[in-house]
Amino acid sequence: MQFIGRSYKGCTENDRMHGEGEYTFPTNTKYVGEMKDGMFHGKGMLLFPNGIKYESIWEDGISKQGSFTFVDGLQYQENNWDYCDGNDRRFYSERCNGIRPAGESQMTYLHPPRPIPAGCYDCADGFYDPVTRVITSYSGGFVRSAVQHFFCWILTVLSSHSCFKYIPYFTLFCFFCFFS
Repeated sequence: MQFIGRSYKGCTENDRMHGEGEYTFPTNTKYVGEMKDGMFHGKGMLLFPNGIKYESIWEDGISKQGSFTFVDGLQYQENNWDYCDGNDRRFYSERCNGIRPAGESQMTYLHPPRPIPAGCYDCADGFYDPVTRVITSYSGGFVRSAVQHFFCWILTVLSSHSCFKYIPYFTLFCFFCFFS
């Protein structure tokens, strides 16, 4: 089935998604699992383009019991959550594998970190190139153009602070949430 900006591959009944299938949202997020009467129903998982996944038991399109797993394998816990709680600011990989020795800072959850092209910034879903004002995925494909606010923010805020002297190695995790 084809929808505007969406697609569905799988079983149908009465022209509705029913049974096992894969539904792709316009954002490239995918639901893979069981459907009933056009809704998520039964076991299924949402797979986000950045590698995060949400596995759940669904009833009539509503998640009833699920688990959220981050890209690095960290699984969210609603109760007794102690990751990044103010007392322990280590990356999950540091909790699993230990802290790097002095002089070998870990700037992202990856070690060694992915190589960042010269003059670019890591913005969590790709690399931002201030010359072209384009974000490309880690594999090199086009993600989006940066809006004017983000470009100006990079130039005025980050490039003027001495603490960001080595900014190409600094990860800009959520700045697009605020500036795009």
